[in-house]
Formats: sequence, C-alpha cells, structure tokens
Amino acid sequence: MKDKIKALKDHLMTGVSYMIPAVVVGGIFIALSLATGTASDKGMVITNEFMKNINFIGVAGFTMMIPILAGFIAYSIAGKPALIPGMIGGYLANTPLEGSGVKAGFLGALILGLAAGFLVKWIKTWKVPTMLRPVMPIFVIPILSSMIIGLGYIYLLASPISWMMTGLTDTLTGMTDSSLVLLAIILGCMIAFDMGGPINKVACMFAFGLMAEGVYTVMGIIAIAICTPPLGMGLATLLNKRKYSEQERESGKAALAMGMIGITEGAIPFAAGDPVRVLPSIMLGSATGAVIGALAKVTDHAPHGGPIVLPVVGERLWYVVAIIVGTLVTALMVNLLKKNIPSDTEATP
Repeated sequence: MKDKIKALKDHLMTGVSYMIPAVVVGGIFIALSLATGTASDKGMVITNEFMKNINFIGVAGFTMMIPILAGFIAYSIAGKPALIPGMIGGYLANTPLEGSGVKAGFLGALILGLAAGFLVKWIKTWKVPTMLRPVMPIFVIPILSSMIIGLGYIYLLASPISWMMTGLTDTLTGMTDSSLVLLAIILGCMIAFDMGGPINKVACMFAFGLMAEGVYTVMGIIAIAICTPPLGMGLATLLNKRKYSEQERESGKAALAMGMIGITEGAIPFAAGDPVRVLPSIMLGSATGAVIGALAKVTDHAPHGGPIVLPVVGERLWYVVAIIVGTLVTALMVNLLKKNIPSDTEATP
C-alpha cells in the first residue's frame, strides 16, 4: 500500500515539476503587469500598452499550466502515448463548458490526468495484430484515450459539478442574513480549496453579485482569503527550507509575488504535489484571515484581492492584519505537517 501511495505521489510530483515553469512565467508576468495598474470597480485595470502585452504573455503561461500538469501526470504513468490525452483532459477541466459554463479546475485536472495515465497504461497491455503495433502509440492510443477521457468528463462529470455549484450558490445566498463569521469560514475554505477552480469561482461570483447591490463586506472577506494561500506557502518555504526542494523554494518566491497581487493559483504547485498537507493548511489560513476581516467589517470596492487593492479597502489596518495572520497560520501549519525532505534530494540553500 505504501509503495502505491509513493508511486502516486511520484506521478503527481512529475506533473508539478513540469508545471512550475509555466506557473513562474505566468505569475511573474501577471504580477508585473498588474503592479502598474490601478484598482477600479471592475478590478485591476492595466493602461500601459507594453504592460498589457506582458500580461497577455502571463495569461498564456497560466492557461497552459493546468494542461501541462495533467499531461505530465499521465506521462509519468504511461509514457508518451498518455501525454496528449492527459493534456486534453487538463484543458477541458480548466475550460468552462459551452452552455453550462462549468469547469473542474486543477482538482479536476489531477483526476483526469491520473485517469488518462492509467487508461493508456491499460490499453498498452492489449494484444493487437503485429501490423497495428507501430501505429498504436502515435495514432490509436491518443485518439481512443482522448475520446474516452474527454467524453467521460463532458457527459459523466460536468453535470454533477454543475449541480454542486448551483447548490453551493443557493446555500451561500441563503446565509447572507445569518452569521457573517460562519459565512467567512465557508467562503475562506471555498477560496482556498481549489484555488481558481469552480468552488473558488462560486465564492467570488457570490461576492461580485453582492457588490452590485452595494454590499462590500463579503468582497472584503474574499479579498483576504484570495491572497493567503500563495503568501502562506511562499512564507513556509522561507521559514523552513529543509522541508522543500530547491524547485519548490523557487516556486515559493513566485507564490509570494502572486499573493501580493491576489493570484491564488500561486499555491497550486504545492497543493498538487502534497494535497493532504497543503489543502487543510491553506484552507485554515484563508478561513482565519476571512474571519478577522468579517469581525472588523473590512470592505473591498474592487472585485480583486491581495495587498494590491489596499487603496480601495475599508478598515485597511485590519485588512493587513487579517492577511498577515492568515499567512502565518498557513505557513506554520503546513510546516508542522510536512516532513523534512530526504538529504539526497535536498538542494543546498
């Protein structure tokens, strides 16, 4: 059992290692461009033409990172024939489906990447005529597995995800007149759970809808929760380098930059590689910061988060305090849960 768990983690880490450059490029370019923008009621607005192009490149990096993650998870399991089916699964998971607008995010990409890998691995065991063997890895396997993974996601997974998102939205709407603290805990956990995925987006859209009605306290809660996962994971790599590889420490620097401008996806490489320890840590950190923001009645007049929107935030001191406390909770908890990495894989600080 331990060997199977280790093998599964190795597959996940392979996907993460190939994804990290896309995260770094996307995150740094987006951070640079947004840092020159201004906060408005429509979010961060970039006016400089050169910085718009930098942002365009960064968005391209972010768009590619989830398909790369899923593709190389599949590649780790079954080799080259699994790469494209995995990437297609990751792309589908991170792209809103036409009509429903549903997407599964990075957690869906993890599942589809694993599914593509094991499906291809099974197909490779089939006994086929000798004349078909040369075309199996470049023609038959990619087409067949991509069709199974793609249609399986569209017809079997998308509808349940849509129903779950609708239920969450209805539940949140029914809580607006109840405890703001309880709502903050739920929203904080939702934001951190899938970092830009469907659950995260439900929480954000809920806050955006209330902003349209002149209610800005929920967006204040969301703005805090958005930035604590990347800031917390970036801080964690600085506090205890022995628990992270050199590659992870580089990802931590990028995560800090992304956290400053409210890009939750900066924590994805850490969550994808070690979800059991990272997800509870970032969820607790986001929820803690969100509760502080709720108690202090923090408001945010821009549909964005992180320290970058400080000029349009009400109760700024408490906003900063909430971010700091949430970041510390995340960093301390994840480092408490994680073990030191083996000395033979630890890079020299």
